[in-house]
Amino acid sequence: MISNAATYIGSYGIKPSPQRVVIMQYLMEHCSHPSADEIYNSLVAIYPTLSRTTVYNTLWLFAESGAIDVLTIDRSTARFDYSERPHGHFFCTRCGKIIDVFLPQMPEFPGPDHEIARIDVSAVQFKGICRDCETK
Repeated sequence: MISNAATYIGSYGIKPSPQRVVIMQYLMEHCSHPSADEIYNSLVAIYPTLSRTTVYNTLWLFAESGAIDVLTIDRSTARFDYSERPHGHFFCTRCGKIIDVFLPQMPEFPGPDHEIARIDVSAVQFKGICRDCETK
């Protein structure tokens, strides 16, 4: 695992500014699929000069470079995910929790199609009720 956030974002060609490093470190330490607002609200108390705009722009820079994934599992908010292992996601339609799903083998595209030149993003998503909500 790459534990150094600066090294990790640098490996994607991103200059590791202090703000970018702090945001990446947060993602590496919090596997809760946070929204940009959650990240901002958590970090601004520690880094009062950090702006909401910086958080948003940094997250989208990370996503566009491939350093993190953007989850649009629910319609209301983009969520951000860092993981070194390919995985899918389960979205609880009752409480909104997002859970990582590690499959024995991630599905592959079934084969070449003459109308598809390249696939840039693939996602495995499940929706339903989580165990916590089911037992309530």
